[in-house]
Amino acid sequence: MASHFRSYIWDPVLIVCQIVLMQCIYYSFLGLWLAGVDSLVQSSRSLDQIFSYEALGFATMQGRLSMMAFILNSLTCALGLWFFIRRGKQCLDFTVTVHFFHMIGCWIYNAHLPAALSWWLVNIACMALMAVIGEYLCMRTELRAIPVNSGPKSNL
Repeated sequence: MASHFRSYIWDPVLIVCQIVLMQCIYYSFLGLWLAGVDSLVQSSRSLDQIFSYEALGFATMQGRLSMMAFILNSLTCALGLWFFIRRGKQCLDFTVTVHFFHMIGCWIYNAHLPAALSWWLVNIACMALMAVIGEYLCMRTELRAIPVNSGPKSNL
C-alpha cells in the first residue's frame, strides 16, 4: 500500500488562482509601500513608480526610496508565499512567475525591455529575498514536529 503523506494531485485551476493571488499581493503591497514612501517625501504617485525602469535609480532620493519600497515588498510577498502557497519547493516557482509577469508589464508599459542596470539589480535582489525568505518560512512550517497522541497504552 502506497503512502499518501504529502501526496498532491496536479490542479491547474489552483495553480492559476495562486498565481493571480500572488500578483494581487505583489501589486497591492507594492502600491502601499510606494504610497508610504511618497508620503514621507511629499511626492506625487504615478504608475511610473511601479512600471517605469527609470524610476529606480541610485542617483535620486526618490529612486532610492522606490528601491527600498521594492525590497520591503519582497518581504511582504514572502509572507504571502508562506500564507497561501505553503510549500517550500514551490516558492521559487511562484517568485519567478510573479517577477516574470512584472517584467512583461514593464515591457508593455515602456514599449521595450527595461534597459537600466539598477532595475535589473533591484528585481534580482527582490527575487532572491522573496524566494529565500519564503522558502525559509515554509520549510520551518513543514518541518514542525508532528504531535503524536500519547494516550493510554495497552499491553498486547
